[in-house]
Amino acid sequence: MMDNLLCKTKILIKLFIFVLYIKYIIYTDIGHIRLAMYTYGLKGGGTERATALLLNYLSKVDIFHLYVFSQRFQEKNEFIIPESIERIYIEEENTLEELPIQIEENRIDILIYQFPHGDEINILNTLKNVKIIIYSHFCFLTWIYFYDIHYFKILYNSYRESKYIISLVPFENDYIFEKWGINSILMTNLVTYEYNDVLPSDLSSKTILMVGRASDRFKRFDLGIQAMHYIVNELKDCEMKIISDLNKLEKLNELITDLKLENSIKFMGYSLKLEEHFHNASLHIFPTVSEAFPMVLCETKVFGIPNILTGLDFVVMSEKGTVIIYDDNPESIAKESIKILSNYSYRKKLGTEARESMKKYNNDKTVKKWIKLILAVYKGDKYYNQLRERRKKISINESIKITKNQVKLINMRESFLNNLTVDILLNFSEIEKILE
Repeated sequence: MMDNLLCKTKILIKLFIFVLYIKYIIYTDIGHIRLAMYTYGLKGGGTERATALLLNYLSKVDIFHLYVFSQRFQEKNEFIIPESIERIYIEEENTLEELPIQIEENRIDILIYQFPHGDEINILNTLKNVKIIIYSHFCFLTWIYFYDIHYFKILYNSYRESKYIISLVPFENDYIFEKWGINSILMTNLVTYEYNDVLPSDLSSKTILMVGRASDRFKRFDLGIQAMHYIVNELKDCEMKIISDLNKLEKLNELITDLKLENSIKFMGYSLKLEEHFHNASLHIFPTVSEAFPMVLCETKVFGIPNILTGLDFVVMSEKGTVIIYDDNPESIAKESIKILSNYSYRKKLGTEARESMKKYNNDKTVKKWIKLILAVYKGDKYYNQLRERRKKISINESIKITKNQVKLINMRESFLNNLTVDILLNFSEIEKILE
């Protein structure tokens, strides 16, 4: 009873301090800011979840009049946002015509644009009376692996011409974009689960998770499935749960059948309540080639679940409680998985490290940074640039180390890019040439 009362008191104090802070930072000369976010929808992956979280927190700040421009109508099982937020549907193919009209009609002061479409960004940058914040949910490596030079050129040249770019990747923001002449600022996403709100996994089972869009070839769920072929030979009672929507999974199902893993791997379907699968899982395999701020990595780590990553050393939560493999061999993934699953003390150590590393991701602190950013953009370039300069950057040595690692992986994964070097990657004109 006393513990419950103490917990409620702490929450009230926390909320009171947050409200005081908001009142303090909002200047009397600002008035209301009409702020819009443009998104695919409010159901699905990390971008949609991050959008919903940010809208929910910003809705508590009186100074903001919020809009969400959405390419999809309201769907079942969406992430919830307050009814006070105005939602306007914009058909994807009509974005270039309709979006500027909606911005003007609703007198939007700031638009947070979240798509990797350089042609649309170029149009938006010509608009008057609105400031455009480009919120990049992708690391630049995604588009190198995507291998569409036309797309790459348009996108990053539009970034070079934009005033306000949000990057979620430290070495991209502090090193790569600086070399490319992109005026970006590093931010972090809000997280779904915070440290103090979670009861960690007891790590009691031999259950492996893979979470995300299984149909996305860049997520490479096939590597995890192939690794299971070796894992079950050593650990007969091991099972894998794949939490994903069930669309376009024919090739993965064929692979499971070919490897005779029908009894060891289960597709669980899309879920809004991931915690139901986290309470006793012991490992998460994350074989994606590129991410920016992967929600699933935050979620599994805060539940104290160890992670195996394939080269993903550049995201902010890649350290602590993770094993990073610098090859794409399913046997390498299997070897590390068996080591973790067969040794409770080792996986407990990794799980504890993973969970402890998530203490620093506090949504109240993160939303304060977002409010500072929005106000700085609203007040002008001088304030935005001052905010950019205040943050301590990662070291040059760390940036160089990560860049070298990623160039080696690109050379290994893409035969047509085996002549890519660090020097070429750091020179925007040269990277354009080599991708032609």
